[in-house]
Amino acid sequence: MALFRTSFICLMIVAMASIAQAGTLDNVKKDGFLKAGTHIENPGFSALDSNGKRVGFDVDFIRAVAAAVNVPEIKYTPLTSKERLPALQSGEIDILSRTTTHTMSRDVKLGLDFTVTTLYDGQGMMVRKELGITDAKDLDGATVCLQTGSTTELNISDFFRKNGMSFTPVVFDKQPDVRKAYDTGRCDVHTTDVSGLAAQRSLMEKPAEHIILSEVISKEPLGPVVRHGDNQWSDIVRWTIWLTMAAEEKGVTQANVEKMFANSKDPEVQRMLGKTGSLWTDLGLDKDAPVRIIKTVGNYGEIFDRNLGPKTPLRMERGLNKQWNEGGLIYAPPFR
Repeated sequence: MALFRTSFICLMIVAMASIAQAGTLDNVKKDGFLKAGTHIENPGFSALDSNGKRVGFDVDFIRAVAAAVNVPEIKYTPLTSKERLPALQSGEIDILSRTTTHTMSRDVKLGLDFTVTTLYDGQGMMVRKELGITDAKDLDGATVCLQTGSTTELNISDFFRKNGMSFTPVVFDKQPDVRKAYDTGRCDVHTTDVSGLAAQRSLMEKPAEHIILSEVISKEPLGPVVRHGDNQWSDIVRWTIWLTMAAEEKGVTQANVEKMFANSKDPEVQRMLGKTGSLWTDLGLDKDAPVRIIKTVGNYGEIFDRNLGPKTPLRMERGLNKQWNEGGLIYAPPFR
């Protein structure tokens, strides 16, 4: 029996070593495509444009990672809130970029690694102007439309309970169904992240008839997620995102990245763009990866402005998502 147990343990160790050696980067390169999980429909973050191309803030970070590892194709899997984490756990996808909140329980219990917060957000509530509601504490007894399988359910319950109020939840699996139910009058309130409310309002029949209340009832740090245990892959995702943030800080853009690579005298710009040093090849990527990333998606500010900013239907200001040296929380570690 002891010999059998020892042999079994040895086989398990060999099997686990084989899995570890065949990391996500190797599998992506072998397949020639990146498997990515994202929203079904959330304008500004992940949705199909008029040509059937998937675009958005979350999508751009997926595109950045695909550019980093130099694969020509991305296979998107649209997922509901309930489906997204199991899809990553099972290996159905290589990366999840779908406005997913970093929480302690998700981080330590589910075999997942949160990479970099790409958007500092918070949960809000939207109501019709005609109700005359200006304070969320006036919503006692309201019916609330929300999506199941997310932190939204827990946060709204906490808010009403803490304030001695009651509410009736109207729950759906898919965000488009939440929006349609609210827009047709099935509930008084639509709740999700403030950015998500702005996105869903842009799709309503009469967006101007709805207001997002000023109360923010939670912290929602959102960003891409990968499986726990593949340190190289999580490092690739992290430093790809941090590159877009550092590029904005240093004035490197989609239009000037090649010129900055050739002419910048800033030692950190030279290192982060791969002109000097071996930071990117140490990561398992080719030396052209950083320039390719910025040429594909631009810097963080360009990504934000293109998808969420004041000139888009979402009309979002940077707020906490300004650079650290402008009073915000966007901060990339040194490229050294």
